[in-house]
Amino acid sequence: MGMTMTQKILAAHAGLESVVAGQLIEADLDLVLGNDITSPVAIKEMDKMGLKEVFNKDKIALVPDHFVPNKDIKSAEHCKCVREFALKNKITNYFEVGKMGIEHALLPEQGLTVAGDVIIGADSHTCTYGALGAFSTGVGSTDMAAGMATGKAWFKVPSAIKFNIVGKLNKWVSGKDVILHIIGMIGVDGALYKSMEFVGEGIKNLSMDDRFTIANMAIEAGAKNGIFPVDELTLAYLKEHTKREFKVFEADADAEYDATYTIDLSQLKPTVAFPHLPENTHTIDEIKEQIKIDQVVIGSCTNGRIDDLRCAAEVLKGKKVADGMRLIVLPATQAIYLQAMEEGLLRTFIEAGGVVSTPTCGPCLGGYMGVLAEGERCVSTTNRNFVGRMGHITSEIYLASPAVAAASAIKGYIAAPEV
Repeated sequence: MGMTMTQKILAAHAGLESVVAGQLIEADLDLVLGNDITSPVAIKEMDKMGLKEVFNKDKIALVPDHFVPNKDIKSAEHCKCVREFALKNKITNYFEVGKMGIEHALLPEQGLTVAGDVIIGADSHTCTYGALGAFSTGVGSTDMAAGMATGKAWFKVPSAIKFNIVGKLNKWVSGKDVILHIIGMIGVDGALYKSMEFVGEGIKNLSMDDRFTIANMAIEAGAKNGIFPVDELTLAYLKEHTKREFKVFEADADAEYDATYTIDLSQLKPTVAFPHLPENTHTIDEIKEQIKIDQVVIGSCTNGRIDDLRCAAEVLKGKKVADGMRLIVLPATQAIYLQAMEEGLLRTFIEAGGVVSTPTCGPCLGGYMGVLAEGERCVSTTNRNFVGRMGHITSEIYLASPAVAAASAIKGYIAAPEV
């Protein structure tokens, strides 16, 4: 029996010739990731276990990005804990303020994630790196502690769902619309503990930023991971960003899948996930009423990359946000921030009436830099719209692409750009 792409990567890292779905394995780790919320918990767990050292100072990444720059004393103490641990253990990939970015955009940009890796992170959207052909998944802080100390982790080998991608996206339709469409189709538990494996001739029409977005939200369908094959675009990205050696894995022709779906990109439309689940999707033409909004957030680990900012700026160029509207734009890394500045995108956002923030996860989790008040509505390019996710429990979050978010900021209600 053949293996899927994910199963091949896991088998190789477990030192096994083959694995099957449901099998328990212990695999070597190429990278362990933590942020300013989850790392302090992991560090304390290491202390409880009497573990004094990390297994490899080069294979741990610590990225303070949720409440950075510190929003209050508690967040400052969290970051102090991470900073002291990083200095004590001489962690190579510790990113202080000024070098930091949103972790899941920063690590690929820094060349720390490559094809064929096994990566765990104490953050659920660690699945982002599947865009590069890696197996990456979120874990709890205790698993992060064990991973930092031993360089190993236990996994149950996932079964897989195949998504055959065909066609080409239309104007103003992006990777965000692809993954929202898929989640709307299969539900938030439609891929529970499965690998979402994306294949097909249409993948060549998806940019790397599209792929990062799609892999990032695999967890919102309940998946263990999402993964893309390594093609010429992937190889070009890796060549630009890293000098690390990597290995390309391909699924066997006779690999088994629990289900197969065909996604025709040319048939997709701008899609919005209504409160309070990512599966509650509606295409823009299905929205018959004007849904007034108070705030728009463009950024996050899902949609804060340069393609996202270019798209939003194209919609906003020469226009103003609606009266009473708050538009918050968050480039995902310092490098993206600089590039957006050099391309004039930041000027476009500010002249339109928006504000531009340092890279942070803050608004996405209702932490800071965009918390919602009672009854307020927000169109956001983030990845979750659960009750109270971005602030007050009566607030509402509508997940959308940068194009729809920017158009909605102009109109003052949920809208798509004119084609």
